[in-house]
Amino acid sequence: MKKRIISLLLVVVFVFALIACGSKGGSTTMTMGTGGTAGTYYGYGGVLGQYIKNHAGINVTVVSTDGSKANIQGIDAGNYQLGTVQSDVMAYAWEGTRAFEEEGKLDSFRVVAGLYAEAVQLITMDPEIKTVADLKGKSVSIGAPASGVYFNAVDVLEAAGLTEKDIKPQYQSFADSTDALKDGKIDAAFIVAGPPTPAITELCTTNAAYLVPIDGDVATKLMKKCPFYTEHVIPAGTYPEQKEDIKTVTVKATLIVSASASEDDVYKLTAAIFDNIEAITAENGKGAELSIENATSGMTVPFHAGAAKYFAEKGVEVK
Repeated sequence: MKKRIISLLLVVVFVFALIACGSKGGSTTMTMGTGGTAGTYYGYGGVLGQYIKNHAGINVTVVSTDGSKANIQGIDAGNYQLGTVQSDVMAYAWEGTRAFEEEGKLDSFRVVAGLYAEAVQLITMDPEIKTVADLKGKSVSIGAPASGVYFNAVDVLEAAGLTEKDIKPQYQSFADSTDALKDGKIDAAFIVAGPPTPAITELCTTNAAYLVPIDGDVATKLMKKCPFYTEHVIPAGTYPEQKEDIKTVTVKATLIVSASASEDDVYKLTAAIFDNIEAITAENGKGAELSIENATSGMTVPFHAGAAKYFAEKGVEVK
């Protein structure tokens, strides 16, 4: 009888131990919307999700999506709690403009941090094109209608005093744009992505392609009108035969979170990322762009209180 009681007690202790172990780091579950499986959002999101799980105790399930707009809509619907988005697209959602004009303002999300630059890259093989203004009368790929690339291209053209009517617009994907450039069907293309961008690298490897600067008055006018753009330099050597730094503008790949997430959870997941920059960089090169300054600049949407608390501890106040 005594042995049976002892055995039962041991079983109870064992069960409670299992519960305690299972609850360590697993009390909160979040789904992170990213992008296509071949894109940076998905791969990088997987790395960030693992660090959040290991260091913040939050179980993160990373899912492939159609990108920025889908991730914002997913958070609004309650399907996702985290998402990677372009900073300009989240501004459209917050204001209910452009890509969100029909459905209206969505404010169910908050910023965690800016992650890395998604540079507006203007690529050409036409030696006559040296500035944005030189696109006048040319055949130019400006991205799919209503896409992030499309609005970026329209913004840049406007800052240079041009409209869609001043060019021969083509509405193509990255891959279609580079193929069209190779075949001589278009004169230039806007590609918005973190450099080095594989499609551009391939083009520069086999063809006399080069990047056109987006700087000077064009950049100044653009940033004044749309504060989610910031200056960016693509260093010499980023692409084959690129001998000089190229100045351009960038939007920012940004991590957002549901506004209803707890302050404690968001504080911990922010710390899990920014306290482990070196380790994250070893797993994904985009980690090299993680910094407190980069995380907190160029944001036009409010930060979550948990992220704001973390950055305040690092000496940076955000709203």
